[in-house]
Amino acid sequence: MDCRESKVPALNRAVAILEYIAEQGACQGSALLPVLNAPKSSVYLLLDELKQLRLLSQGPDGLYRLGIKLIEFGEQASGQLDMREIARPHLQALMQDTGLLCHLGVIDGDSAYYILKIESQGTIRVRSWEGKRLSLNRSGLGKCLLAWADPGKQRDMVSKLSFVQATPQSIPTPEKLLFELAVIKSRGWSYDNQEDLADVRCIACPIFDATNTIAAAISVVGTTLQIDGEKLEEISAKVMRTAALISKELGFTG
Repeated sequence: MDCRESKVPALNRAVAILEYIAEQGACQGSALLPVLNAPKSSVYLLLDELKQLRLLSQGPDGLYRLGIKLIEFGEQASGQLDMREIARPHLQALMQDTGLLCHLGVIDGDSAYYILKIESQGTIRVRSWEGKRLSLNRSGLGKCLLAWADPGKQRDMVSKLSFVQATPQSIPTPEKLLFELAVIKSRGWSYDNQEDLADVRCIACPIFDATNTIAAAISVVGTTLQIDGEKLEEISAKVMRTAALISKELGFTG
C-alpha cells in the first residue's frame, strides 16, 4: 500500500521500514528514502523512534537492523499460536461433552481477549469471536487470569480498572473484586454470573505453562438455562480437567 493512502501514514511507513529491512537486510537510512517516498527529515525521525522502541538497532557501521523487541514479539506470538493448536482438540472435546461455547484467552494490558473459539453445536448460541476483548472484572475468563497473576501486579491492575455496572450483578468495587479473586484461586475456577451480559454465564479455569505460571485461561460460555445451579459443579469439574490436560501438554509440572 502507498503510505500516502493510509489514514495513519507514519504507522504505515514504520511497517514498510521493518518489511524492507527484513527482506533486504541491514541498510543505511538513505536506502529507505525512495522506498518511503517521504521527506528525509521525516524518515530519520521515524528511524530514531523505532530505535527508541527497540524495533530497530543501529550498529557502529551506521546500518539499521531489526531490533530485539521484534524477537520478543515473535516468541510471544509463536507461543500463543502453539498454545492454540495444543488447546484446540481439548476444547473441541469439552464442547462436545458440555454442548457449550468454548474459548482460550490471554491477558493483554487492561483487558483479556479470546485467541481461540470453539463454537457450540447447540441450538442456543452466545455471540463471540476470536480477538474479542473482555473486561478483566466482569468476565469469567478475565477474572481467572487476574486471580493467578502475581499479587503485586494483580493489585496494580485492579486499581486501574473501571468498575462499570454493566448489569446489576457486576462487581462494584476493587475491594470486592480482590476478595472474589482470592475465592477463585482457592476454589480453582472462576464464574461470571451475568456480570457482563444478562442471561449469560461463564466458567473459566487457568492454563499453566512449563514455568509453572499462568499462561492463559479456558472458558465455557452459555445461557442461564445451559449453566444453571444444578449443573455448575459438574461443568466446572469438566473445565478444570480440560485445563489440567492442556497445562500438562504445555509442560506444567505443578
